[in-house]
Amino acid sequence: MSIASPRRSLASWLAAAALAVLAAGCAGTGGPSASAPGKLLSQEPLDSAAALSEAGQQLRILYNSTDGVSGQGTVQVSGAVFFPKTERPAGGWPVVAWAHGTTGVGDACAPSRNPRSPRDTAYLSAWLREGFVVVATDYQGLGTPGPHPYLHTRAQAYSTLDAVRAALTLPGVANQVVLVGQSQGGSAAFGTAGIAPAYAPDVKLLGTVATGTPYLGATPPDVKRDLDRVSPQIAYAMYVAVTAKLVQPDFDPASVFLPAAMPAFEASGETCVGPLFQRLTREGRTERNSYQPDGVARVFGIVGPVTGYATLKLAQPVFMGIGGKDVDVPTAMQQALVRDACKAGSHIQAHVYPEMDHSGTVNASLKDSLPFVRSLLAGKPVTSTCGQ
Repeated sequence: MSIASPRRSLASWLAAAALAVLAAGCAGTGGPSASAPGKLLSQEPLDSAAALSEAGQQLRILYNSTDGVSGQGTVQVSGAVFFPKTERPAGGWPVVAWAHGTTGVGDACAPSRNPRSPRDTAYLSAWLREGFVVVATDYQGLGTPGPHPYLHTRAQAYSTLDAVRAALTLPGVANQVVLVGQSQGGSAAFGTAGIAPAYAPDVKLLGTVATGTPYLGATPPDVKRDLDRVSPQIAYAMYVAVTAKLVQPDFDPASVFLPAAMPAFEASGETCVGPLFQRLTREGRTERNSYQPDGVARVFGIVGPVTGYATLKLAQPVFMGIGGKDVDVPTAMQQALVRDACKAGSHIQAHVYPEMDHSGTVNASLKDSLPFVRSLLAGKPVTSTCGQ
């Protein structure tokens, strides 16, 4: 059943999610769901409303992926594949595996079912003009039976890698892959890079490009917050509460949100991020009038183990774009990830864009990330900013 169904309250949906977790290990081994992860199940022309003008052939795909929540069995995941208009190279087009930012947790919020934002359209178009096939997963539980485990690192990684595997069976797609993600997708890309060597050694990764990347799996740096500022970013915590219910079925969202904020939370399972931001702004939601004492710490404490990164030492180089005015994923949090990944031995090239916010950093970073990826494709070394 669609998790975006308007006839189901979020409370009933969360209860169903808990039962789904308990039942995950009881699934039978027969039928299509037992097919290998990465198996392409179907393809069809992408709806024109979700198309990109810079793309040639455009497909909506359905494929199998390992259930990232339980770590066993398979689930069906949807996504899109965009082919460039550039001439096909002799060995095929390389791949940008696009991990999208937060859209919501309901089926209606799946990117392959909706027009891309102007920001993402411009960004993905740049990679298409560069000659990449863009493989864009919707993530587990978005556009297919849910729930969507928001910010769940393993689930995002499996969805991303298996989308690539599925796309590699299409004509003209080369096994040369760059992980690219923003915000939620930044964490997906970074987390995927760490999980890929063990889960998908058959996928040939060249490197990773991430912007606005959360760092929730470790103690975050002290970030000064205005508790009385109207904060539509409370939407992220509402979506995180969905994952908390998957991790801890007896979790009570009312232990995180004040009664005045509970109606918005109840609606969040059916409300995509844009409309939810608008609702929270219209209601004047602030941290002070939305959260129970220690509510934020409580919910992130529950999800910490599944939203963290398997490793900070990545096998391939990483480009990280950071907005100096990012309040969605605070600048200091992103810089802490760079610091810790460098200490772990990763090859990081970090760029800070002082005047850019969370969204503006995406396209502003292209002037540096495109040369970074061109060097990876050419087999040339890329500089590291670690130690600077």
